This record gives sequence, structure tokens and C-alpha cells, in this order.
Amino acid sequence: MHLDSSIAVDQHPALLGSLVPPKGVKPLNFSPGPTSLAADVEAEIKSLFDAERMCSMYLSHRSPEFVDILHNTVKQFRIAMDIPDQYEILYMHGGGHGQFAAVPLNLCPQGNEKATYIVNGTWSKRAASEASKYCNVVTASSENPDGTFTSNPSFENLDPESKYVYLCSNETVNGIELHQLPKLGIDAPLVIDASSDFTTKHIDWLGANVGILYACASKNIGHPGATMCIIRKDLLGNSSKFCPGVLCYTTNIKEGNLWNTIATFNVEVTGIYAKWLLAQGGVQEMERRAIIKSDRLYKLIDQSNGFYSTPITDHAIRSRMNVPFDVAGGDASLTNDFILQAWEKGIVGLRTLTPFGTGKYMRASLYNGVSVENTGILASFMEAFMNANKTK
Repeated sequence: MHLDSSIAVDQHPALLGSLVPPKGVKPLNFSPGPTSLAADVEAEIKSLFDAERMCSMYLSHRSPEFVDILHNTVKQFRIAMDIPDQYEILYMHGGGHGQFAAVPLNLCPQGNEKATYIVNGTWSKRAASEASKYCNVVTASSENPDGTFTSNPSFENLDPESKYVYLCSNETVNGIELHQLPKLGIDAPLVIDASSDFTTKHIDWLGANVGILYACASKNIGHPGATMCIIRKDLLGNSSKFCPGVLCYTTNIKEGNLWNTIATFNVEVTGIYAKWLLAQGGVQEMERRAIIKSDRLYKLIDQSNGFYSTPITDHAIRSRMNVPFDVAGGDASLTNDFILQAWEKGIVGLRTLTPFGTGKYMRASLYNGVSVENTGILASFMEAFMNANKTK
């Protein structure tokens, strides 16, 4: 390791969350998001600026050229994710936080209706808190006394009066994932925050009674600035009178997703991603890769004799997208050494600053844009670091 000795350790860029490695070193980005694009997708995006037609970054959202882009992108995702005709597809603003409010504002017109929130991690907990402004939230939570999450709550005996049941299918902070959507014992539609696992596994839209699914683009289908919302048609037309137009599903669908200026460039990028996804073999192939990548890291962690550990011991719910792990039980000095040495090799994003601090665990995020090869480079580094430090 050849760290710059003129930089105080506690002020080193790597320890402050920097994603820029030393000059000349190729970055391998394992950030929880935004994350890197697949290499082929990035190459095609660059070619947009050399195309004969005007780039969508400055193409009017009402021009026939952009409308074609929008329609083709929606068509590609409908094919890639096998989305039935009973669902509309929108691109909306505000990210996941916007949808935390949009869901109850669209489904609970009176503001006092019940909605059940399955709280199994940081983001579902935040969603429930936001929704409580607009409906009567009932929670089924697996939060531990210390504020951590290491399991799922029971899906049994949910309130039958619920207008909907909300869950986050992959909790990025906590490393908990539902690899298959539950079939609930009540008639309420399922609302899913799939921001970090969309396009990585099959969705049983009708069998799981999916009412709404949304996904921010910046994990697996693009970059920040657009959120894909997939809404079952029978849930439209009954929003709260207080729902702003920019969050109203019915308003945006009636206007062809052009009620206000859509994020034109972001939409085209997701279309490129959908085309790449299909060319790679579709969702089935993305799931196969996700299993290979996450298994490689979990196997290393489990076989490290405690040098590495992960908080999720139940293999059935371990996230394929985000692998949390610590070094030597969270030893601060060894953890810093790990981050600094990884940074020197271009391995970045394992510990980033969040609204919730940094915590004990680092995270390796393995979205579609992270290749099997790059995951192998991280695993090899982790193994070498362990072998060099496990007797100290």
C-alpha cells in the first residue's frame, strides 16, 4: 500500500466516502446507489451525443421523436418484466421518497383509511413514517430492540380492512431481500418498493396481487432522476383531493406521462438498459448472475472463521443486491485499513455516507451494472486482506 502520508488518516478521501480512487486506477463501484451502469449501456449512452438526431437530454418532451422514445421504452420494459396489460407504466419525479407520499395519496382518498406496512428495514420504516401523514398506518415490524433488522415480520393475520399492504422487497441498508413475493391472506393489493431489486428476478404480478410497484432508476435500470411506477388500472381514479398533480397517477396517465416535463434523458437511458437486459438473456440471466455474485461473497464471509461476519444469518432472506459485512467484529483500525487498501485498488463504495450514519457494517452492492468479474476482484481482495491480517 502506498497511501499519501501527507493526508491525516481520519481525513482521507476513502474514509470520507470518496468514490474516486487514485489517479490512473480504474474504479470498481460497489456503492449502494447511485451505482455504475453496465459497460455496454454506458458506451451506448456516450454515442447518443454523436447521433444524427438531437440528443434526448435537450429534446422536447412533446416532440414526436421523444414520444417514440417513451413508447418504445415502456414497450421494452413490458416485455422484459412480463408486465400484464392490466397495468399502466409511468415515469415520475421525486424518487422513492416521492412515492412514500404518492402511494397513500393515490389510494387513500379520505386520509383515514388503514394501510398495513411490512417493516423489515430502514426504508420500509421511513415509508411508514411518511405515509402516516396521509392514512392510518398499521405496522407489522421485525425491528429489534437495538433498532436493527435481521428478519422479516410475520405476514399472517394482517388487518383485513387495509386498503393496501406495503413492503420493500430489498432493504439495501439491512441486507434483507424477499426473493419471492408473498401471497397474502387478505384481498388488499400489494404495494412494492422494488427500487434496488427490480429487473433482477421474476415478478408474479397477478398471482401476488401486485397493485403498485415502483423502482428508482439509479440501482438497476439507469441513473438518478426518474422513478418507474407500475400501477394496476383498477386502482386509478380515486386519489385524495390533496394529491398534487405531479404525484397523481391518474393525472399523469391521462396526460400520456407528459403532464409536466418528464426526465427525457433519464427515460432514454432506462430504455437502453431494457434493451441491454433483453440482449443479455432477460431477468432470468440477471437473477443467475445475482446469485453467483452474492454467493461468492457470502461463502467467503461464512468460511472466514469470524474474520468477516454479516448480520443476516438466515440464508433464505440474505440480499443478493447488498451484502453487509464487518471486519474482525467491527474493529475500527482494521476496518479503516481495509477501506484504504481497497481504495488504492479502485474498490470503492463499500462505506458511503447515509442519512443514518455509517454504522458497523460495510456493504458490497451487486446491482446489474456490477459484473461477475468485478465481484470476483472484490472477493479476491477480501481473501488476501484476511490472510494478511487474521493472525494479528
